[in-house]
Amino acid sequence: LMVGVLIENKALFSEDREQYEQKIKDIFEPMIDFKRVAASVMGKKYYLASTPDQRNEFVDVFKDSLLDTYAETLAQWENQKIVTIFPEVSELNTTEDVQQNLITSSNIYPITYKVRKDKSGNWLIINIIVNGVNLGLTFRNQFQALAKEHNENIDEIIKHWTSDANLD
Repeated sequence: LMVGVLIENKALFSEDREQYEQKIKDIFEPMIDFKRVAASVMGKKYYLASTPDQRNEFVDVFKDSLLDTYAETLAQWENQKIVTIFPEVSELNTTEDVQQNLITSSNIYPITYKVRKDKSGNWLIINIIVNGVNLGLTFRNQFQALAKEHNENIDEIIKHWTSDANLD
């Protein structure tokens, strides 16, 4: 599905980069378990210390930053081909790894999606590793660094949150 959108909208990439990135975001948003990922990024200490409102606010801010980062990254790799390797899904497992190779004219970038089955039986992304960069870990380290910088003030951490994940 995503591959089709990337290929169909190649012309849009050069004409209207924002619209191209928005299309990527529209596809990815329902595929990611943002609540779970945001809680993991906050870490247990800050998650438990935060109010439900702060958690929801961070989910929103985090969602925007993750989708921006990912859409920009995919948009940069023009003329790519994407090959997806789905795991043999076992009924016993609640998490699986889905491997993807993003193939450009000069390189192959491996992408791993860690997916987890939710209560409704849908597989949602809970982590992405792009070319060896573990986004979940990168974002968690960033949250911890902001916490130190802002004396563990959760409102300040959220206010200063921007995505620093560099996937080039």
